[in-house]
Amino acid sequence: MTWDTRYSSDDYVYGTEPNEFLRSVADQLPVGRSLCIGEGEGRNGTFLATLGHDVTALDASSVGLAKAVKLAASRGARIDTIHTDLADYAFEPDAWHNIVSIFCHTPPALRRLVHSRAVGSLKPGGMFVLEAYRPRQLEYGTGGPPVAELMMTLPELREELTGLEIVHGAELDREVHEGRLHTGRAAVVQVLALKR
Repeated sequence: MTWDTRYSSDDYVYGTEPNEFLRSVADQLPVGRSLCIGEGEGRNGTFLATLGHDVTALDASSVGLAKAVKLAASRGARIDTIHTDLADYAFEPDAWHNIVSIFCHTPPALRRLVHSRAVGSLKPGGMFVLEAYRPRQLEYGTGGPPVAELMMTLPELREELTGLEIVHGAELDREVHEGRLHTGRAAVVQVLALKR
């Protein structure tokens, strides 16, 4: 199933409320230019926009991004969108106060490349926020990709985010209730990292 197909229904398949981890660390993020990668239907970017961030949502699905703009408008906010594949996106150096990656699962080689580029694209004092599924999630089957290689572990992320200081890094099991496709007990990894 393509992402355009997944997002083509009227409902928001991952809900309209922000990711719980993002919500919990939002007060630690500098208000400024924030890039949300793999943003889908816009719930996280919209949340940040309502807090005063200048948000750009990046996704490979034009259908998802159209819903993102609509969601933001419904909350009295505005977000910019970039319709592109992550592999093709040129991360500008020192461009962003925050980069947010919530359940953005890609093949390992692309993930390593994106994370390396993200480190260089953060401004000094900028923050990187990530929550993703880890391989144990396959036991739960409550969301995420169907194969372990698309998931992440904290040791991998520490290596991929070299150049950032990990303020919070954790592997945990928690209840995730974010739309109809992320529902139930889940095995996740969380990172909040600072560029000095």
